[in-house]
Amino acid sequence: MIGFVDASVLFWKRAFDFQGRSSRAEYWWAYLMLIAIYIIVLTVTAILSNIPVLGAIFGIAILLFYLAAIIPSIAVGVRRLHDTDKSGWLMLLGLIPLVGLVLLFFFCQRGTQGANTYGEDPYGGVSPDVFR
Repeated sequence: MIGFVDASVLFWKRAFDFQGRSSRAEYWWAYLMLIAIYIIVLTVTAILSNIPVLGAIFGIAILLFYLAAIIPSIAVGVRRLHDTDKSGWLMLLGLIPLVGLVLLFFFCQRGTQGANTYGEDPYGGVSPDVFR
């Protein structure tokens, strides 16, 4: 099973990889990492907001971080859709208000056991836990 650290490393290592599959664990741990970083930087920015220069520096830092994370976020989403045997082009649904919530349903679905159109099962066909 993939853990928080492994998923975070894979998130950045496979940043421009739109091929293959990503398990639910890999997808959700990566997003937990992004949320944790956001909360930490936001907290530091709030604490340093009394010092305008430092607050601005951290504000720019979080902006740059999220700009750097856009492509890897899309890539892991595409791979997650591939794991459920759906086209990565469905990520475009996220651009349509409310309709994009369908992606949440897809991202929560269990991946296809065994090989599918997009490659081999990340777990080799063996389901180690409920977060497959």
